[in-house]
Amino acid sequence: MTVARSGTPVLVAGAGPVGLIVACELLQQGIGVRVVDAGRRGDPRHSRANVIWPRNLELLDRIGVTGELLDIGHRLAGTAFYSRGRRLATAWMSRLADSPYPFALTLSQNDTEGVLRRRVAELGGTVEDGVRVTAVDHSGGVPSVKLEHDGGRVEETEPGWLVGADGAHSTVRKELGIAYEGPPVDVSFAITDARLTTSLSEDLSHYCYAPSGAIVLGPMGDGVHRIALNVPHDAYDEHNPPPRELFQQVVDDRAAGRTRVEELLWSGSFRVRVRIASAFRSGRCFLAGDAAHVISPAGGQGMNTGMQDAFNLSWKLSGVLRGEFGEGILDSYDSERRSVSHHVARSTEWLTKAGLVRTPVKVALRDAAFMAADRTGVFQRRIAPQLGQTAVAYGGDRHPRLPVKVAGPAAGEGTGPELAPEGWPVIDRDRHTVLLWPGRRTPPPDWPAVRDRVRTALPDDTPVLDLTRAVPAGLARALGPGPAVAVVRPDGHLLARLDPLRPQQTTRLLERARLLEDTAHTRSQS
Repeated sequence: MTVARSGTPVLVAGAGPVGLIVACELLQQGIGVRVVDAGRRGDPRHSRANVIWPRNLELLDRIGVTGELLDIGHRLAGTAFYSRGRRLATAWMSRLADSPYPFALTLSQNDTEGVLRRRVAELGGTVEDGVRVTAVDHSGGVPSVKLEHDGGRVEETEPGWLVGADGAHSTVRKELGIAYEGPPVDVSFAITDARLTTSLSEDLSHYCYAPSGAIVLGPMGDGVHRIALNVPHDAYDEHNPPPRELFQQVVDDRAAGRTRVEELLWSGSFRVRVRIASAFRSGRCFLAGDAAHVISPAGGQGMNTGMQDAFNLSWKLSGVLRGEFGEGILDSYDSERRSVSHHVARSTEWLTKAGLVRTPVKVALRDAAFMAADRTGVFQRRIAPQLGQTAVAYGGDRHPRLPVKVAGPAAGEGTGPELAPEGWPVIDRDRHTVLLWPGRRTPPPDWPAVRDRVRTALPDDTPVLDLTRAVPAGLARALGPGPAVAVVRPDGHLLARLDPLRPQQTTRLLERARLLEDTAHTRSQS
């Protein structure tokens, strides 16, 4: 056995999208990262996740991959819901006024991972395939990890920090002794990527409900659609994959429009039991993605929720390792992301159950509720942001996401915050940014003097952006009607909205943010 007593600063177990994002975030900060993965990537059966929602397209700008994903993915304007062939409601991503990316993007998880692996390589990192975590001991403060390589070689290493992104059967989670429990949702699905001839729109995903069950058809471009449908437990396995005839039969029975399944590119089945870890952090060890939570695939939220874990953890951990923040900020990873995971699990559980109601009375009630919500605009105001994950907020509603863009790695050294051509503020990727907001109406006459006093009071290295010209309506609503100083976290969430007439308040908030004191009370002062 090889023993490495001084390992890399961060060891990431798992090279799915979550682990790769963590690696990219840290590598672009010059932080040493080692990524190991036990699985066999590239198998189509592994590629369940096939949609990236608007919020995640925003965050992927942080590591400079959104453009490449847009080049190879298929854009969707929204998601339509049907019952017995009749459209009930539509959640339009294209009508989200508070995102620079008002659409969803479909592509296979394998393609997403390919883009992220290339980015890891561009940043000087590597992925060690065929290396699995077999044991973790963090009783000494610093994790001690045993790794087993293909071929049987065993290695022991002591990284400074460990990120377990090693899937639902996470060895890291089990070795840390963290419970993994959840609500009683237990559904099996058959899935395929298939070539279709269909009358259904190619720019919408389609959730179709029928008395016999539910089916989802998600266009992926070039006539290929992802199809998912509920099936009895143990009806299919890797030796007996779901056949084309099954999908055609269920499409005929449940789907809206007219569709012929021409060819299966692959098919498989899986069983979902909703689980959420009781803690996402234990000392210097973290859980992210499926290692931390498995939720219903309804709404395509699983991978996207894991990606947001990765971004939330990475800006905080990299800040700690660079000396920008104290270690206390890492406690907020557990509290923030666990709360969001429970919320997403509840919403996807509701969506799953909505598609599986059987009795005529319940079907009628569901259909009436969907149609009423669509007609009154509630569906667009509530369901669309939930699906697009633009409604994510931390600390209740204290730290909502702001509709901003994040400066990607192409921004040069010394490049400060700016307004993008479309009017979206581009904030600093690694530090809190201060937005000086004159209000929706004509700025007060003394606004220039007030703004200058705020600037003078801030530390010299504070990223500051004057919102001196028109901004998108969604951002204006979020910032409020009157003048304000908005302090924005590196992940685009609002830290606080403060009174510009009290500039020292902003300075004290930034100091506390670095020292990691709780800043929730600051909002009550604004």
